[in-house]
Amino acid sequence: MNILFVSLVNISSIRDHSLYPDLLRQFVKHGHRVVVMSPVERLAPQECRVIKEPHVRIVRFETGRIQKTSVIEKGINTVLIEPRLTAAIRKYCSRIHFNLVLYPTPPITVAGAVAYVRKRDHAKTYLLLKDIFPQNAVDIGMLQTDGPKGILYRYFRGKEKQLYRISDYIGCMSEANVKYLLRHNPELNPNTIEACPNAVEPVDMSVDAETRNELRKKYDIPTDKRVFIYGGNLGKPQDIPFIIECLKKAEADERLTNVFFLIVGSGTEAHLLDEYVKREHPTRVKVLPGLPKEDYDRLAGSCDVGLIFLDHRFTIPNFPSRLLSYMQAHLPVFAVTDKNTDIGKVIESVGIGWWCESRDADAVVRKLEQIHEATDLESKGNRAWEYLLERYDVGDAYRIIMRHLAEVKE
Repeated sequence: MNILFVSLVNISSIRDHSLYPDLLRQFVKHGHRVVVMSPVERLAPQECRVIKEPHVRIVRFETGRIQKTSVIEKGINTVLIEPRLTAAIRKYCSRIHFNLVLYPTPPITVAGAVAYVRKRDHAKTYLLLKDIFPQNAVDIGMLQTDGPKGILYRYFRGKEKQLYRISDYIGCMSEANVKYLLRHNPELNPNTIEACPNAVEPVDMSVDAETRNELRKKYDIPTDKRVFIYGGNLGKPQDIPFIIECLKKAEADERLTNVFFLIVGSGTEAHLLDEYVKREHPTRVKVLPGLPKEDYDRLAGSCDVGLIFLDHRFTIPNFPSRLLSYMQAHLPVFAVTDKNTDIGKVIESVGIGWWCESRDADAVVRKLEQIHEATDLESKGNRAWEYLLERYDVGDAYRIIMRHLAEVKE
């Protein structure tokens, strides 16, 4: 089959080890041909617009600035993705007949382009629902359902509905996502909605004791403390002011003197953490900018506990993919999230970590004290790796998608 993959993630090679390249390699491994539409905010005239790999073609199309920019500029360029993407498909894929269109959110504004290929080629369409927009933006105050911002909300809600309508199947990150989607979109056919969790090609990223000490010394991290690591986006969804409040209370807690916090990442709110560190000089907190993936994965393997943060106001059940990087590093996980996501329920029910609602910093600190005293971190970390193999192997995600396409002819 010919597969068209559309995403806002900038993919330069499917040899990379991350969520979507791992999935696309499964299609290539099983004899399919893949075209990736990969967004670039701006291409220089001499830059390559089409990258060719065995059984893969990556088409790079310009989107304008979407990341790390103002809400207005991001909104305008998000709206313009659809015509730009459609134009790129017409230009570079006019002679390719696609059997399947695969597309994760964000964004929702690819609906027109997906509908175009669906109609042109009678292709099957499969949505990988990785976030639920615009409701997530409403939850944290970036959009409103009434007033001037309500116009934007209604526009994006209409595009969201359109995206669901043109999707033959929708794969959600968890069962809570499935229930949420059907509850808020009762017109959808339940038989076309299913759980298709985030998944990777498992790579054991644990490190031995010698490497652990070498890496900690390299990044100036204490070798004699229990290190909690957060790696990933530092934006409004993570509620950075609440994270800072938790860090302050943990810094003042004499029972946590043997605990160290390492935060690695970038995003629109990262400056708040930098300002906190410069202003208050905490002794048990280190903030690093984003690292190359391979360096970050090794560093995570030298830590003791992985952290997940989500704003308590979310009504949509997020299920952050950074959980998988912790599992590959054999780390137990402490999730500090809203009460609507089921990630905490999963983590605690399978014995790979702890959960606390992201509303009360004192409650978070009490849970940190409990984790600090725990003697089963290693066994929980090993269980996390085992559960990754059981539940989040990309081969399973491939089979979930492909079981709907057995009748598709080349």
